[in-house]
Order: sequence, then structure tokens, then C-alpha cells
Amino acid sequence: MAIAELSDRAADTSARLLPVLAERWSPRAFDPTASVDEEKLTAALEAARWSPSAGNTQPWRFIVARRGGAAFAAIEQNLVGFNAAWAGSASVLIVALAEVIDSDGNARRWATYDLGQAIAHLSIQAHHDGLHVHQMGGFVVEGLRSAFDIDDRFLPVSITALGTLGDPDALPEVLRARELAPRTRTALDDLVVVNG
Repeated sequence: MAIAELSDRAADTSARLLPVLAERWSPRAFDPTASVDEEKLTAALEAARWSPSAGNTQPWRFIVARRGGAAFAAIEQNLVGFNAAWAGSASVLIVALAEVIDSDGNARRWATYDLGQAIAHLSIQAHHDGLHVHQMGGFVVEGLRSAFDIDDRFLPVSITALGTLGDPDALPEVLRARELAPRTRTALDDLVVVNG
């Protein structure tokens, strides 16, 4: 399958969605030679900044690392499983941190939810601007804490790979099969547990 064919993987939805939502997907094949336009990266981060949060606490922080830099290498060294096989081809890796304890020592139980909204906004803006995003949970939390001296108030929740589409043939076979497989989701009726 050509890269051009991969760029059109719109979801078969049960209701009409905004095109940017239906067309968003999470590739693993990134172009290892491409760099990201700084304006588009800033726009994605700005979209995250303006996402909603409980009490407008904005409990998110980001470590933004461009391929070729020391920060990128430190993040890449802490990836585990299949993530280590493909994520290094992304132009940017972003560690998403949730401020789970505020500066007064109070727990923020909603912080990870709010961070998720911020990353969702980031991913939609990035897709709108022609970039792709893939979020990962497979990484060594304590390794990142050590590499970036992350305070205990902040929890590394996810890593986001951001860049432009690459050649799926460059992926290991098992990942290539996932990359090219039809997109599926659980039926909406199975997700809505009460609809009264």
C-alpha cells in the first residue's frame, strides 16, 4: 500500500463526524528524514494549551524533543516493546505529564483526564495541519523521571510520536500488518451502557 493510500483511512462511522475526526488515525510508519514545520508544532501545542480543564487548572506539562537531539535520544532509550522499533522515526517525541499533586500538596484526581483532553486537542490540530500522531503508553516511567529530573508532583502518562507518514514497508512484519489492517472500533451500542 502506497503512502498516498495510507493518508486516506477515514473511519466508517455510524454518524457524520467532522472530517478531521473521521480521518485521524495513528500510524507507526513515520518518515525518518522529515522534520516538522515549527509553526505546525507550535499550533499543536497551542491547541493543547487551550483545551478545557477542571477549574481551569491546566495540569499538563510537555517535554518536546526533536529527532537528533539529546532529549529525543533520552526518550527513545526509555521506550519499551514494539514502540522502540518504530517511534525513533518520528520527527518529534512529546512526553505528556500530568500534575497529579498541586503546589500546595493537594491531589488532583482529574489531572490525567485533563491531560488526555489536551493530547486529544493536540492530535486533532496536528492532523488538521497534515501531521500524524501516535500515542504510546509503553515506556519506563522512572527512566524518564531520572533523565529529565521530573518532580514527583508530575506523572509521565504518555509519549506522543508526531511527524509525517512514512513507508509501512520499513516496519517489522507484525507492525506492518497492523498498519495496513482495516480500522475498527467497538460498536457504539456496546460503549453506551445507559442511554435513557
